[in-house]
Amino acid sequence: MFFVDTIEIEGLGNRHYLAGGARAAVAVDPPRDIDRVIGAAARRGVRITHVVETHIHNDYVTGGLELARVTGATYLVPAAAQVSFARVPVHDGDVAEIDEGLSVRALATPGHTPHHTAYVLEEHGTPVAAFTGGSLLIGTVGRPDLVEPRLTDRLARAQHASAHRLAAELPESTSVLPTHGFGSFCSSGRAAGDTSTIGREKTVNAALLQDVDAFVAGLPAELEDVPAYYAHMGPANAAGPEPVDLTAPAPADAESIAARLAAGEWVVDLRNRVAFAAGHVTGSFNFEADGKLATYLAWMIPWGRPVTLLAESPGQLADAQRELVRVGIDRPAAAATGGPADWLRPGEAPASFRRAVFAELAGEIRGGAEPVVLDVRRDSERAGGYIEGSVHLPVHTVHRRIDEVPAGTVWVHCAGGMRAGIAASLLAAAGRDVVAVDDGFDRAAEAGLAIRTSG
Repeated sequence: MFFVDTIEIEGLGNRHYLAGGARAAVAVDPPRDIDRVIGAAARRGVRITHVVETHIHNDYVTGGLELARVTGATYLVPAAAQVSFARVPVHDGDVAEIDEGLSVRALATPGHTPHHTAYVLEEHGTPVAAFTGGSLLIGTVGRPDLVEPRLTDRLARAQHASAHRLAAELPESTSVLPTHGFGSFCSSGRAAGDTSTIGREKTVNAALLQDVDAFVAGLPAELEDVPAYYAHMGPANAAGPEPVDLTAPAPADAESIAARLAAGEWVVDLRNRVAFAAGHVTGSFNFEADGKLATYLAWMIPWGRPVTLLAESPGQLADAQRELVRVGIDRPAAAATGGPADWLRPGEAPASFRRAVFAELAGEIRGGAEPVVLDVRRDSERAGGYIEGSVHLPVHTVHRRIDEVPAGTVWVHCAGGMRAGIAASLLAAAGRDVVAVDDGFDRAAEAGLAIRTSG
């Protein structure tokens, strides 16, 4: 009897897997903090004998090399992937025996990357699950534009062919277990559900329902902006990531926090947006620990810029460190815990800004005010409707384009409040008068605000 355990990384929208039998297991696309995988194996009472990569990842730093080193497992990486470390190169059709009657078979599935490989888990020769990485996802496929823009059309066609290969060669009952698609920007679209099979994908996945030309023509509309830090993930993974260091950073006191801000370093407050708006260190930025911290901080911070973390507790700080190493932000320059009273020098007052809902914005407009309304949602979100007269800067561009925000009080909103909190902190640090709209966008029309749609 086999098992498959899912290790979910919600902040990055990815899933990693441990699959095995009574004594041994294989880890698929493991995260960089490998203790989670080792813990899963310990709970099962199995030894990790194999570690497999479906591809050289663009959205996170892999833990595969380190996991193989620590456990003594065989490290399987697609043969065509250009890497600088020793591994067992995997070719189409290769089979690795995992446990008695349990094996994984490699299927070349190029598209997300040129070398992408899926692994089919077989029990006594019968396919039971497919670890599809960034090829066939749940209701969608992995995006083909991350390797090289000039290859996008070719890789999109390969992605279509790979999806059809999986659908043709595997039984309809085979579970589809992708790495991406649960919020990852490596996905062409959001996962259509939480679980799936080859049979279900045949009925819902555009790659399997459309001919190749229609599929390729429609794909660009599904692709969001690429997070800036992706440019650094592939090279890090190809070189072979270093082991992580999750020990506590150097402590920061009020004087050193002020000095780091004066030097242009990033000081990031991890508290929730309500607490931050009520009081924070002037010049600090708010990236909520419970939001998509790794994605948005790594996307926006100039790569390599020192970052100091301010957290409510040691636990919150430790969790943030764990998230950040997954995207290559290995060691915070310093950190402090507590609250603004602990982070401000004697005599310094905390900064703050107002929070509001859409009904209050509508009231301001009805009262004759002419506030600047800044929409920081993605292009695809805005295409579905936006507040008339609003300015649009996706959140990941705000720090570089603050000069484009018109003069006046800025009411900043997103779809729910988290990204508005980030943008509001950036604007406030730049000296702007800001109001963070902490509300669902679906309430904007109910509040009486005029909504327009693109086109």
